[in-house]
Amino acid sequence: MKDFSLLYPNDSEPNYILLSDETCNDLSISHICEKLSGLEFEQNIIKNIMIKMEKDPKVISYRRDVFDDIFHFPKLRERMKELLDELAYLKDLEKSVKDATAAPIWQLINRLQELDIYVNCISGINESLTTHDIKSEGLKELKEFVSSVYNESGFEHLHEDIKDLVTEIGRIKSISLGVNLDSKLMPVEVGIVSLNDEPFSRPGLLSKFLDFSSKKSEIHGGAAFDGMARIHTVGKVSGEDPLMSNLSRVVTEMLSTTVKQLKNKLSRYTNISGYSLTKLIPELIFYIRWADYFEKVQNAGIAVCKPEIIDPAKREMYAKGLYNFKLAIQTVDGKGSEIINNDLEFTKEHGIYIMTGPNRGGKTTLTQAVGLLFLFAQSGIYVPAESAVISPVDCIYTHFPADENKTVNLGRLGEESKRMSEIFGMATKESLLLFNESLATTSFAEGLYIAKDVVKALRILGARTIFNTHMHELAMTADEVNENVEGDMNVASLITGIHEGKRSYKIFIAPPEGVSYAQDIAKKYGVTLDQLKNQIERDRTGAGDPAGRL
Repeated sequence: MKDFSLLYPNDSEPNYILLSDETCNDLSISHICEKLSGLEFEQNIIKNIMIKMEKDPKVISYRRDVFDDIFHFPKLRERMKELLDELAYLKDLEKSVKDATAAPIWQLINRLQELDIYVNCISGINESLTTHDIKSEGLKELKEFVSSVYNESGFEHLHEDIKDLVTEIGRIKSISLGVNLDSKLMPVEVGIVSLNDEPFSRPGLLSKFLDFSSKKSEIHGGAAFDGMARIHTVGKVSGEDPLMSNLSRVVTEMLSTTVKQLKNKLSRYTNISGYSLTKLIPELIFYIRWADYFEKVQNAGIAVCKPEIIDPAKREMYAKGLYNFKLAIQTVDGKGSEIINNDLEFTKEHGIYIMTGPNRGGKTTLTQAVGLLFLFAQSGIYVPAESAVISPVDCIYTHFPADENKTVNLGRLGEESKRMSEIFGMATKESLLLFNESLATTSFAEGLYIAKDVVKALRILGARTIFNTHMHELAMTADEVNENVEGDMNVASLITGIHEGKRSYKIFIAPPEGVSYAQDIAKKYGVTLDQLKNQIERDRTGAGDPAGRL
């Protein structure tokens, strides 16, 4: 099989930047992959594909279209799941074939199994792709390849030869063995008595044993078997199982006609390797598991969409109905989380957002949602939004609060500053930067001082950014930074809403409202000055104390 991939077009090569462990952790990628499959090796396959950030629109669109076909044709997806099982067996079989110590008969039988699975997979892929109106370039090319194999005359002969040989080999159901003992009743020789076309049955063996053990004399005169095959002394060969080594040799000799027939017929197909098909296993797992999960999300009434991919140089993004995919996971799991949709865009007018709002007002949730939107889109799957237009980023860099164990040597501020410096050393104007409560672990004055310089540097860099913070004073400097610092990506204030003391989790571009947030919360919980004064008066008069105590 030619080099073929469902992740990369024929004229494209992998050209990605690997996401850091910190970014993977901050975006909860492992947690998400665990929801797609219960098998750890599949989770790792999916994660390893996603963390390789591809920004080439051609590669992303190629993947997106393949995924779209697999998602929209459930029957095609189910057939591919069946093929996955066969390909997985084929991959295990490959290890046996590479075992140079295996006897010729087992090598031939493994080769026969390889070709048999190859025939079944080619037939299955051809049937499933032919019966569906696929649109993607990737699946069309796969269809073209398997159709050419399926329709050429050699495949028809291969199909018949494999069928006949499998039938012949399949007639062997059991082997009768004879064992010679020495004076100490230790086995010294073993031989094959016969190859049988029926398996031994447990009741049959048990009844023979009971008949034998119930006789007065437990030792039979003469040999217990007729037609004993040539005996091979069990030797001690380093690295080999003596018993299996001799059994393999005897089986090969007894099946000399079958072995010769196998060699003759299989020699016609030396240029065919079924193992090349196993290269598709990780890619099919990735597409199938994501398609299955997005189907669950849609069935839960949650919107997902196929993103439009535009030139990375534009550094734009337009999303309607954006939400954090982790909330969709909670809904699918039956936890009933409320999903709040938001509209957000990145343009040169609004490209660097300083996001403020109340505690637990959704700032971290939205920051993470933006990262997952780009990650999903550039992986080639659907995105958590009602619609999305995206200029791909070259990488995602996150700056979330660190594990306390990592701050022992440098201290919190030192560790945060070091990571921030490293991000600016790697990021380009086509990157995505996500800061979550950065510099909140130091004093307000120190944090604000450093944060102001960071925002100015972001303006110079020009990368799309979400900088969520409690420092409302930082957001107030947006216009000043735009006026005094050179750059083509403007800084804007983004706030998470609150209405009548309740968090709405809706975002909008506006100046920070730190004081009004506090007033709403204070009023809701009865801690404004007027409310507290009234409470004191009620307590003093006993109106608020049933026992009349103060």
